[in-house]
Amino acid sequence: MKKYETVTGRAIPMNRADVDTDQIISKEFLKRIERTGFGPFAFDDWKNDPDFVLNNPEFKGAPIMVTGPNFGCGSSREHAPWALEDLGLKAIIAPSFADIFRNNCAKIGLLTVVLPQADCDYLISRSEELNSAELVVDLATQTVSTRDGSWTRSFQIDPFVKDCLLNGLDEIGLTLKAADEIASFETKRSPLYPSTAALA
Repeated sequence: MKKYETVTGRAIPMNRADVDTDQIISKEFLKRIERTGFGPFAFDDWKNDPDFVLNNPEFKGAPIMVTGPNFGCGSSREHAPWALEDLGLKAIIAPSFADIFRNNCAKIGLLTVVLPQADCDYLISRSEELNSAELVVDLATQTVSTRDGSWTRSFQIDPFVKDCLLNGLDEIGLTLKAADEIASFETKRSPLYPSTAALA
């Protein structure tokens, strides 16, 4: 996982509440065996509406999404964060997230930012009115601001999640931090038990 860096760019105004994981990525697209390639199928059903925000070329490649409460509810499919990441998103801002979805995002380096409803409403309206307006999401300082600096808000994040994101540590990376301790344990482990050491 890459180290998380400050994100600057347009914000997709997804002005909807209770966006569930089945809408983010429909079940018919879950047959892929790779973790990549899901982006083109994100919100596939909603794309049938010509006025759907992702059909607007102004938001193509935008790294930030601002949306309504309870984003990512529904099933626990990991494919939903994968699809959003593959779509190009680096940060999602909402009043609240489904817990499992938020944890799945953290595991792949996709930042979820909780801001009050009024702040999300402001950012959505700003993005809808000014397609070229850009936001800055700074994980190190835990702030979201407009690029011109006229508006700034702070957000909270679990310190462990923040550390993992800033240092690019997924579950494998966290395990490898203890590689020396694991190797030492293996040398003292009884030969009666199966070895977990890598084969040469």
